[in-house]
Order: sequence, then C-alpha cells, then structure tokens
Amino acid sequence: METKVIYFTVNGRPEQAEFPVDCPTQDVKDLFRSAAEAGPHDILKLYNPKGNIINISPSLEPNSPNLCYKLEVVAADCNSELLGAELAGALGFDLSSMEKRLQGLEKKILIEAGETPAVVYEMKKQVDSFREKLESVEHLSWLGLFKDLSEGTHKPSPFYHKRTLRKTREECEHVREKFLQMSSLEVSEEVRQYLKTPTFDNWQWEDAEIMVLLQVMYTDLDFIPTFNIEPEVLQQFLFEIYRRYNNIPFHNFKHCFCVTQMMYGLIWLTDLRSKMDSIDLLIMLTSAVCHDLDHTGYNNAYQINARTELALRYNDISPLENHHCAVAFEILERTESNIFRNLSMDQYKRIREGIIKCILATDMSRHNEVLNKFKSILPVFDFTNKDHRDVLMMILIKVSDISNEARPMEVAEPWLDCLLQEFFNQSDVEKLEGLPVTPFMDRDKVTKPSSQTGFIRFVLLPLFIELANLFPCLEQHIIHPVRKALDYYTEMEKALETEQQNRAQSENAAKSKEAAGGRQDSQTDAGPDTSKPESQST
Repeated sequence: METKVIYFTVNGRPEQAEFPVDCPTQDVKDLFRSAAEAGPHDILKLYNPKGNIINISPSLEPNSPNLCYKLEVVAADCNSELLGAELAGALGFDLSSMEKRLQGLEKKILIEAGETPAVVYEMKKQVDSFREKLESVEHLSWLGLFKDLSEGTHKPSPFYHKRTLRKTREECEHVREKFLQMSSLEVSEEVRQYLKTPTFDNWQWEDAEIMVLLQVMYTDLDFIPTFNIEPEVLQQFLFEIYRRYNNIPFHNFKHCFCVTQMMYGLIWLTDLRSKMDSIDLLIMLTSAVCHDLDHTGYNNAYQINARTELALRYNDISPLENHHCAVAFEILERTESNIFRNLSMDQYKRIREGIIKCILATDMSRHNEVLNKFKSILPVFDFTNKDHRDVLMMILIKVSDISNEARPMEVAEPWLDCLLQEFFNQSDVEKLEGLPVTPFMDRDKVTKPSSQTGFIRFVLLPLFIELANLFPCLEQHIIHPVRKALDYYTEMEKALETEQQNRAQSENAAKSKEAAGGRQDSQTDAGPDTSKPESQST
C-alpha cells in the first residue's frame, strides 16, 4: 500500500504523520488532531513553509524535515455562554452559509440530474438537526453542552513516546489557562450524576476538563465548607497535581483521575457518607488523587534491580509509593496549594497519617498482606473501630487503583493497551541494561489476553468479592463487569491459541510439501538410465 509522510510541528515540537494516499480526509484530520492533542471542538490550522493556510487532506504534498508544515490549534471560546448562531460561529460553523451552499448545490444537481438525490435530503436534515440542537438549549455550560455523553470512545494518544517525560512549562500553562477559564462554569447535573458511576468514560475528557471534574468531586462531597478550603487554593493544588504526573502511557494524569473517580463512585454507591467521618472521605479522595505522583513508568522491581536513586533513598522498601507520598506532601507544604492549611494540627496529623497508609497500600507486593487483614476483620467489621476503618480505606484505594476492568469494555481495553505499552517499555530497557526481565512485562512472552486472565482470576476477583461481602450492592456494579471481562479475555486467549495451532499446522504442512517436492525433484533430475552397453551400440 502506497503511503505518504508529512513532516510538521505542533507548538514547536516536531512530528510526522504517515497515511495511505487513498486515506479518507476525516482520518487524516483525526490523525493531525491526535498529534496536536486537540479537543473535538478545537479548530486546526495548517500552514505551509510560506505561511499560507492549506487544507488538511490526503492530497497534502509530501515534504521533508527541513520544509515542515506548521500545525496550530485554536481552542473554542469557553468564556461566554453563546446561543444559536453565535455559538455556531464561535465553534467555526456558519449555518447560514452552509444552508446557502446546500441550496445552491441542490439547484445545480436538480438542473443537471432532473431529481434531488437522497444524500442531499440527508445533508439538509443534518443541518436542521444541528440548528435545532443549538437553539433549543436554554442554559449552555461548557461541560454540559459540548460533552455529548453518548459520543464514541476516543482512543489513547499514540504519541507518548515522542513527548518529554516531564510536562513542559508551555504545556502546563496552556492547560492551566483553560482550567481557570472553565473552573467557574456550571457543570450540568447529567455530568455530575454520571461522574458517580463506575461506567464513566474518561477518554471523552481533556486534562483541563478533568481538573474541573476533580473540583466537582471536592465540592459535591461538601469538603469546601467542611474543611474551609479556599477555591483558589484547591485550583492551585489540582494544577500542581496535574503538573507532577508525567507523560507516560499508563501511570499518567488520566489514570490518577480514573482511580479518583472510581473512589468517588464507591463513596456514593456504598453510602459511606453516613458510615464514615468526612475527614476519612477526604483522606481517601486525596490519596487517590496523589497515589502515583511523578511515576516514571518503571515499577519497584526495576527501581531495586537498577539501584536507582529512589531505591537507594527508601532502602528498597516501596520506593515508588514512598516517592508518591513525598511529592504529595511537597505540594501540600506550599501555602498556595495546601488545601489543609486551615485545619488544626491534630486534623492535619490524622490526614497525613491516613494518606501515607493509603498510598503505601497500593504497592502490589503488599496485596496479600492487606487483603488477608481485611478478610480477618470482615466477620466482625465495625465502622466505629478506627483500625477497621483504616483497613477498609486501604482496600478501597486498592480496588480503585486496579478497577479498569470494572468499567465498560470500550473504556477498559484501551487502558490495557496503555499498560502493556508501559510494561514492554520497561522490559526492553531491562534487556538493554542486562537486568532481570520482569516476566509479565516481556513482549516476547506476554499476549494481551494472557496478561489479563490470571490477573482477573487471582487478583481482581478475590479482592472485589471481599469488598462486596461488606457492601453487597457492589456485586452488580464491579463484580459482574469483571466476570464479563474474564470471559472476554478467556475467549480471546482460546482464539489466539487456535490461531497459533492452525498457523503451526499450516507451516508444518508447507514444510512437508516442500520436502516431498524436493525428493521428487531429486528423482526427476536423476531420471531412468537409458544408455546402452557399448557392445549393443551401432
């Protein structure tokens, strides 16, 4: 298949796109949108080396790195609530112009063809539908209108390997500006309710929007008045959290959000507000927000085997989790981002102790220890017992941390792709550095289904089932989806094994046929002996 390569820059960062010459125009635009990490309503502008705007289409002229195109993203205006044609204009649509062009096209076709094709009627219907949608909404908030919760899942960005590990200043400031623009807007009730469910689709939301949703969680759990948290301090805290999550495939800011959102959903589903103090809920939510801060994509086994700075600093004892805690309290030490600054010394001490316990519990090497402790107290669990509550909090953050398979498959499966990408990156480095290769991360040994079936069967389900023993309502919300995921990956694994067996049989049959053909050729080359004895020659 013939392809073309286009070189361009996004915010000064060099990129290149490769696509088939017969690729649909929309696919090419989606490719550029993904490279720019632009939102669905952002406008893309592509300039040629002369500075002229050109169309993003399959007909783009191939170029070289020395003659790059320049891609710019123009964000939709989120400052004002616009209605009808005004909003359409802000989003780059001119409905009147579209309708006039459509009428002209309809007349031209009618003259030349004698009748109007069905496709024109369909286009008119879509324009009318779009106008009706814009003009029938009385109150438009950025998060309420622009997020169609039924829209399809957006796959994770494939460009992590081309980005710096730590976010650039420009990257952070761009997101910060959008976050502050949106932070005072009203979030629709539909989104607020959706945010409380395990089915929430994180792939629909950009980083700035995610920060707004985290702000909603702190607000709707009444943490703002209860703990006297100033809104601007919460915003600065959330920005610092965003800034300290790195550009890696899995343990990134979106993962932080997913874990926090699942924790938030569990709090509502199990009605923990009536069973635990607000300070415990604050500990759990903040622990989820902070639990993987400054993760670099290499697990504790790598840190210890490679004798990294973290492993040396923490004496090989949960180096990553200790580091995540340290970064969290480094952020909280700054007055402008300390959401606990108006609490008493005793309250702060309790929160610090609780956050450290929760984040350290996410070290999977402690999985059995924490689970067995929970199982031992489950028959006599008492919400008035602080030790019991502490163990439950550790279980809840563990469940939230590894809860992707409890989500719908279209949300969960892209996360598995991200995780495997990060795993394979680590095993590649381990091989290069001559370190022990972590078995479940080896790209030469692990398949997508094999990575999940054992994990779901022996880690996820036993953990989730014990939590559901305390909260039976979770059976339908997190255990049923995980069982479905196990069935899905089990079937995938069987199909893969069957495919491998068929391929092996085909290869063996081909080799046998080739060998038989070789023997036959050998016999043919030798041929029958037709020469006559000399005495019989004439």
